[in-house]
Amino acid sequence: MKFSCLPLLAALCLPAHAAQPLQPWLDVALPGSVLKLPPGAYQGPAVIDKPLTLDGGGQAVIDGGGHGTVLTVRADHVTLRGLTLKNSGPSHDSIDGGVMAEGRNLLIENNVIEDALFGISLHRVNDSIVRGNRIRSRDLDPADRGDGLRLWYSAGNRIEHNDIARTRDITVSNAPRNRFTGNAVRDSRRALNLLFAPRTLIENNRFEHNATGITALNSDGLLIRGNQISHAMDASGAGIALKETSAALVQDNQIVHCAHGIMADSPMHPVNRLVFVGNVIAHNITGVYFYGVKGGHLAIGNSFQNNLWPVMIIGDGDSAEDVWQGNYWSNYEGFDADGDGYGDQPHELYAYADRIWMETPAARFFRNSPVLELLDFLERLAPFSAPAMILRDPAPRMRRLPLGER
Repeated sequence: MKFSCLPLLAALCLPAHAAQPLQPWLDVALPGSVLKLPPGAYQGPAVIDKPLTLDGGGQAVIDGGGHGTVLTVRADHVTLRGLTLKNSGPSHDSIDGGVMAEGRNLLIENNVIEDALFGISLHRVNDSIVRGNRIRSRDLDPADRGDGLRLWYSAGNRIEHNDIARTRDITVSNAPRNRFTGNAVRDSRRALNLLFAPRTLIENNRFEHNATGITALNSDGLLIRGNQISHAMDASGAGIALKETSAALVQDNQIVHCAHGIMADSPMHPVNRLVFVGNVIAHNITGVYFYGVKGGHLAIGNSFQNNLWPVMIIGDGDSAEDVWQGNYWSNYEGFDADGDGYGDQPHELYAYADRIWMETPAARFFRNSPVLELLDFLERLAPFSAPAMILRDPAPRMRRLPLGER
C-alpha cells in the first residue's frame, strides 16, 4: 500500500521553497504502508514508531536543524531508503546523528548522511541490514567526530557496501554475530573497533588511510578474511590488532604500509589459536608484532615482503608453541635445489642487536643509524652472547603472493 501524495492541509499553506515538517507525514501514514516522499526539503528531527517504508527516491532531504538526531526509529520492520539526512545536533552524550534505530528486521539502504555528528546508531537492533549508505561526519579533528556506525547490544546484522569517510570509528560493542562485508572506510581513526563482539565476520572490506584498521578486544571467534588494509601509519597504528581475543582466523588479507601489520597478544589458552593464513604483509615498519608471548599463534602460507622488521616478539614467555610453516620471507637467503617451491634450509630469525630497540622503544629512533648498523653487523658476525631465536620456519616458501591477488 503506497502513501505518497496526501500531504497535510497545513503543508499546502507553506511557501513553495520552504521545508515542511516531516513528522506530520509520518503520523498519518498507516502501519505497513510505503511513504514515498515527493522531492524536496523536510524538517527534522522526526520519529518513526510504527512499521513502514520511508522512501525518498534519492531526492528528499531531511534537515535536523542542528538539534538532536535527524531520524529516530522505534519499531520493527522499518525501511529507510533514498534519503539525505543532514545537520544533526552536536552532542556526543545524546549521540546526535543521522539515524538512531531500535528494533528488528530493519533495512537502512542507499541513504546519504552528511554533516551529522554520528552516522547510523543501532541500539538493540537484531537481524537487520545496513547497506549502500554514504556516511560523513562533521569537519572536526578525528577524536571529536562521532562514529560512522555504532552497534550496541545488537546481533545478527549485515553491514554491507557502505562508503564511510571522515568519521571517528565504527564501534561494535557487546554485539555478537554481525557481518561486515564490502565496506570502504577511510580517513577515520579506527576503521573497525570491536569490544566484546564475538563471532564477527569481516570480509572483503577496504580500510585505508585510517589511524588503525581493525582492533578487537575480548572478541573470540573472529573471521577476518579477504580485506585490504593500508596506510595505517599512526604511531601506534596497526592493520589488525587483537587483544585478549582467542580462536580467530585471519585469512587472505592484504596489509600494506602500516606501522604494524598485525599486533596480537596470546590467547588465554594455546589451544584457542590465533591463526594467520595466506595474508600478504608488505612494506610495514613491523610485519607482525607479538607481545606477552605465551604461544598459541599459527602462521601458514603468509607472504612477508619488504617489512623493516618482519617479526617482533616481546615478552618473557615461551614462543615455542607458535607454529610458522610455509611462509614467504623476502629476506630469506636459502635456495630451492629440488624445485619443490620451498627452501632447502629453514628460515630462522634471531634477535641480535635488534633486542636493544625491541625492548627499549626510545632507541628505535636510532634504527638504521651507522653505529647501530655496525653493532648489528658485529653481533651477527661474532655474537657477544647467544642470540634469541624469534622464529623458525622449516619450509619457507620461495614464491611470494603478488599484491592484488588473493
